Amino acid sequence: MPVAISGGSRIRTNIPSLNAYNALQSTTNNIALRQLRLSTGKRINAASDDVAGYITSRALGARSGALKAALNSVGDAGNVTSIAQDALDNINNLLTQIKDAAATASSGALGTDEKIALAKGAYRLAQQIQTVVDSTVFGGRQLLDGTFSGEWTIGYFANNTLLTLGINLITNNADFNVASNNFNINAASTSNFAGVSGLALASLDSVSSSDLGIFSQANIATTLTSLSDALNNVNKVASYLGGIQVRLNSQEELLKSQITNYSAAISRIEDADVAMEQLELIKAQFLLQTSLISLAQANQNPQSFLQLFR
Repeated sequence: MPVAISGGSRIRTNIPSLNAYNALQSTTNNIALRQLRLSTGKRINAASDDVAGYITSRALGARSGALKAALNSVGDAGNVTSIAQDALDNINNLLTQIKDAAATASSGALGTDEKIALAKGAYRLAQQIQTVVDSTVFGGRQLLDGTFSGEWTIGYFANNTLLTLGINLITNNADFNVASNNFNINAASTSNFAGVSGLALASLDSVSSSDLGIFSQANIATTLTSLSDALNNVNKVASYLGGIQVRLNSQEELLKSQITNYSAAISRIEDADVAMEQLELIKAQFLLQTSLISLAQANQNPQSFLQLFR
């Protein structure tokens, strides 16, 4: 720190001038520091500015970046569940109409032609179900053909191990207690629909005047029961996806809140207080002027000793 010591008449040790010069140098460095912080908006521009703060802010920044990636992953998982749920709702409506057609066909007041018409109309609805299944795709993968499963990273533990969420729509999925969620109705080997063994919607197209098949008086009760079970199973799958969607919504809100809090923490540690930096800059600029004046005056002191030689 500068000490107010006069060099007396010793020109070599002009202490006032050295003190003024050192103060000028310190003030210039301070001005440069304040201008850097104001131009970058950051209090910590290098590790030397705050060693502990530098480490903490970089660690928090890395964590925040990982959470942003997890937020995108949660969004992808939410898209999958939303697409699948919409498709299942559509299938539910179509299957309900097929069941209504079967219930109408069970009336003894209808003739054979009417029952055949109902069956053919119901088969067109079944074909639409297949269209829904075929067009329910995400990332180039079928969602409802009984082969889809996937995992998404929705967060990270403190040691950066992954916190994942799995969505499993494969056959025999115990999570929603459905024996099979295979909605394919066109394959000749298909003998079940939506987890109901023996329910083949392709049989609707086989109803004829010579053989009413699943719309016959002997089979209609079984048909109605099977369609009711299929509807229940479709709803179970939709309910399963709905539960996952609720969790994803909660996780999304949590991640958004955490990212905001991490950003606030990083800002508190790393960002410059613009008002304070401006105040310090003005102070340093004032000291710069006074240091220049003091240095000029100190450099004039040796001139007074020349009078001894006159």
